[in-house]
Formats: sequence, structure tokens, C-alpha cells
Amino acid sequence: MAEPLHDETHAVEVVSSERVFEGKVWDIRREAFTYGDGEVVREFVDHTGAVAVLALDAEERVLLIQQYRHPIRERDWELPAGLLDIAGEDPAVAAGRELEEEADLVAGSLQLLTEFYTTPGGSNESIRIYLARDLTATAQAFDRTEEEADIKVAWVSLDDAVAAVLDGRLHNSILMLGVLVAAAARDRGWSTLRDSGASTIGRAGA
Repeated sequence: MAEPLHDETHAVEVVSSERVFEGKVWDIRREAFTYGDGEVVREFVDHTGAVAVLALDAEERVLLIQQYRHPIRERDWELPAGLLDIAGEDPAVAAGRELEEEADLVAGSLQLLTEFYTTPGGSNESIRIYLARDLTATAQAFDRTEEEADIKVAWVSLDDAVAAVLDGRLHNSILMLGVLVAAAARDRGWSTLRDSGASTIGRAGA
């Protein structure tokens, strides 16, 4: 029987590492490392990592939010999400916080749906998507500013969200992966869900 397919950690010697740009949200890092018979230099976005939440209600509707994203000049539909920018914060706790801050909801249960690297050729960003259920309204009021000031919220059936992805009407990668994995997990009786702390992914240098 063939070995199950999986990614592999591969250690290299990092000869040098320097931050060449310090940004408001994330930085650019240049590293030289040995690979094969020579030395390679690469620059990449040094990212804090992030979390996202696919909130699913009792009717199998997914909570989507729409907000403005300046690099693409669009208001795209997304899952509630945020950066892991609080030192030492548990990612599952961060996910619950983002759901509350962006959608006024508290999750009674959080399970790890999937996790992935967004652009492994140019960034070390990893994102964990949690499935949130047993939802209740938060009692706290949040003052949303900047792009979050005019967030629009919609509840969409999981099947309709999948159809919108497959039809090319939605383009946010986190939303796309989240709803497609959720639909696949549902078809397997949710047997693929993992405990909220059961991550199998790690950031380089973390």
C-alpha cells in the first residue's frame, strides 16, 4: 500500500536573514540559504499568520461578510477573519474573537476545518479556518472603523455558497476553500473535523 500523500518539512541552512521592509501590517524579509550545490536568495512576506471562521447555523447557512479590499478595488464576500497579531494568543481564541468583533456572534463550539499556506512561493502566511457552530448573539457592542465600518452581513446556504464559487461569482480564496472543504466534510458526516488545537501546519521560523 502506498504511503499517504502529505507535505514534508525540509530543513535548509539559512546563511543570512534580514528585514528589508517594515510595513504597517507585515514585513518583507530577505534570506539566503543553501540548496543543492549553491546558495539561493529569496525575498518574501514575513506574515503573522491568520485565522478565519466558517460560522454554520442549524439550517446549514454560512455567515458571509462583505467589505472593501483596496488592493483589488472590490467589496468582496469573505469569511470573518483576522491576523494572529497578539503575542501568545491561541489561534482558536483569536478565531472566536474575530467572529464576535466582525459578526456579533459567539460560537458555542469551534473545530478546525482546514489550514493552508496562502502563497508559499512568496509568503510564510498560514491560515487556519475553524468551523463555528452553536451560535448566539454577543452582548457586546463593537465600534468598527476603516474598511470594517460598513461591513455587510449575509446568511447563505452552504450549497448556494459552493455554487457561487463554482460559477466564478466569488473570488476570495479563504471563503472558496472554506466552503468547499465544509461541503466535502459534511458529505463525510463531519468526520474530518479536528479539535480546535490539532494543527498540523507551522510557520517557518515560528
